[in-house]
Amino acid sequence: MAAERVSAGAREWVGANAAYLNSPEALALLPVTPRVKALLQLALLCRYWEKAAPGDGALAQALGVVEEAGRRPDFLPLMAGDPVNARPFQLVWAALAPPGVSGEWRRGALERLTAQGYLTPGRKPPYLHLGTRFYADLAGVGHRLGSYQELYAASVLARAGGSPVEGLDVCEVTDTVFYLSDYGFGDRGLGLDRETWERAWDVVDRLTGHCVREGEWESAAKLVLAQYCLGVDPLRTPSGVAGVRMLARIQEPLGAIPGKSASRRAPATASAGEYFRWAYQATLVTALSMLIVTAGRTGGLLPAGAAVRAGAAGAESVEGAR
Repeated sequence: MAAERVSAGAREWVGANAAYLNSPEALALLPVTPRVKALLQLALLCRYWEKAAPGDGALAQALGVVEEAGRRPDFLPLMAGDPVNARPFQLVWAALAPPGVSGEWRRGALERLTAQGYLTPGRKPPYLHLGTRFYADLAGVGHRLGSYQELYAASVLARAGGSPVEGLDVCEVTDTVFYLSDYGFGDRGLGLDRETWERAWDVVDRLTGHCVREGEWESAAKLVLAQYCLGVDPLRTPSGVAGVRMLARIQEPLGAIPGKSASRRAPATASAGEYFRWAYQATLVTALSMLIVTAGRTGGLLPAGAAVRAGAAGAESVEGAR
């Protein structure tokens, strides 16, 4: 029940507060790249939210924010304005945009990415190749990138077996598992032979325990989901249970995870808008993780907000963030 309560609270908070991303304050104060990234992350959450809990009321709120952003005349040009992130942002949006909000832009973007050679092997690290292949497949566009097996063999996770986990990049480890398993909705065995799978599991298990001990909230949430994507029930492993209990312990009454970690949490003096910027990503990641981990369990999901303190549910703006 702890995982279900964390899931319900995090989904409620995201649904109630995501509209901040399209608000005048966010448009004025948030740098372009973090705002676009936050909207793409929300679109990713909505994709799996629709698979796991299509009738959840908070989903409609979150999806409405994504759709509103996609219809704004200033949004699509924003993705092209960052020379470093323009192409990955455009590919992710082409893969995740709700039907009807990308239209002709989507076709043009995919044609440009293909013509520019972005969907062919290049000098990107294997981790970036793997992400590019994943989103290209979601977008249904042809490419000449390596197979998932080849890209996994070159990944940090594949090479880390038996090594200390303290210096590993959690995002590289977890995203590798997410991409190969379609966030748990594809081949949860990842097509790995037993020995290779055991090495991957050992890394993920040890890294989960490390992040729990260090109070790394967002990383622990990702690793709990990575355990699930490897075909293991994280609500039955010591490291997974410890991660969920930590998230339940620090989750605030309205459902937010108040920062990325114990050392990077929102200060008590934060305004509502500042608090949103501290809490958004960690809460969204937790919502995604706990949603997928708990969706298939007996009894189903608690509706979003079911565990939120009486009177707190139903906040409809960032003013309700705390």
